[in-house]
Amino acid sequence: MLYTSRRADETKLSGVSWEYGTKIGIAESKDGGAHWRYVGTADIPFGKPDYTFWAPDVIRFQGTYHMFLTVVPGTYTDWRGTRRILHLTSSDLMHWKPQGYANLVGDKVIDPCLFQLPNGNWRMWYKNAADNGKIYFSDSNDLVHWTPRGIAITSPGEGPVVFQWRGSYWMIEDAWNGLAVFRSTNLTTWKRQPHNLLRKPGLRPTDRAQGAHPDVVVDAADHAWLFYFTPQSGADAKPGDPLWRRRTVIHVTELHEDRDVLTVDRNMPAHIRMLPPPRDKKSDGVPVHAETVHTPG
Repeated sequence: MLYTSRRADETKLSGVSWEYGTKIGIAESKDGGAHWRYVGTADIPFGKPDYTFWAPDVIRFQGTYHMFLTVVPGTYTDWRGTRRILHLTSSDLMHWKPQGYANLVGDKVIDPCLFQLPNGNWRMWYKNAADNGKIYFSDSNDLVHWTPRGIAITSPGEGPVVFQWRGSYWMIEDAWNGLAVFRSTNLTTWKRQPHNLLRKPGLRPTDRAQGAHPDVVVDAADHAWLFYFTPQSGADAKPGDPLWRRRTVIHVTELHEDRDVLTVDRNMPAHIRMLPPPRDKKSDGVPVHAETVHTPG
C-alpha cells in the first residue's frame, strides 16, 4: 500500500502547510490485507527538499512498476502552487526513477488514476483544480505521451478510482459528501448512481466520519474491497490535543452490487483476505499483462 503521509504531528506549521511537504508512505500486508506493517517511505529523487508528493497511482506493466504522482513544487500555507503529475518507474516499489511530467490539460491537476483500455492503450482520469474540480481524462499508447480527451465527470470531486467488476466499469470519487459512484459500459460516458457511499458516519471508533479518497481492489475470489480514510474528530478526538483532527485512519469495507448499484455496510466487520494474485482493478478482463498496487490518496 502506497499512501500520502501527511505531517500531522508537526506543531509549528501554519495554515495548511502540514498537508504539503509530504512523502509517500509504504505499508505491507502478509495476510491478504487484514494486518499492515509500516516499512518506510518511497525513495523518490526528484525536486527540492520542500517538494510535496500526493496521491500516487501505481501499476505494473510488462515487468516494470509505473507510478503517477501528484507533485507540488514547494510547501505553502494555503492552496496555492502548481500541481502536475509525474511519471516514475521502479523494479522494487521502493526506489523510483523519474521519467518526466505527463503532458495533461494544465498545471493544476492532481489525483491520477490509470486503467488499460480494451485496445491496449491507457486512460488516465484526474482532478482539474483549475476547472472547479471536474474530472478530466487523457489517453496514451505508451504511458509517456498523453492526448487530452475532455471532461469525464462535470460534478466536482477528487481522488477518482476506476475499476471493472460484475460486468461494468465503475468510478468512485471523493465528493466531499461521501463517495460518489458512477457506472459506465465504455469508459467514456458515466451515469451517477443516486446515493453516495460512506456519507453517513460509521459507528465504530476511528470510523465516525464521512469516508474520503477511495481505492478499490478486486481479488481473485471476485470480492471488491473499498479502502478509504477518515479524519479523527468528534467522538474520536483526543481531549486537549488541538491537532488530533489532522490524524487520519485507513479503513476497508466490502462493496456489494445489486442491479447496477453499489452499496456498503461500513459497520459490518470486513473479513478481508485478498486471494493472490488480485485481479487488476485497472484492467480486469482485458487480455494484457498488467497488475495494480493499492494506492489510497
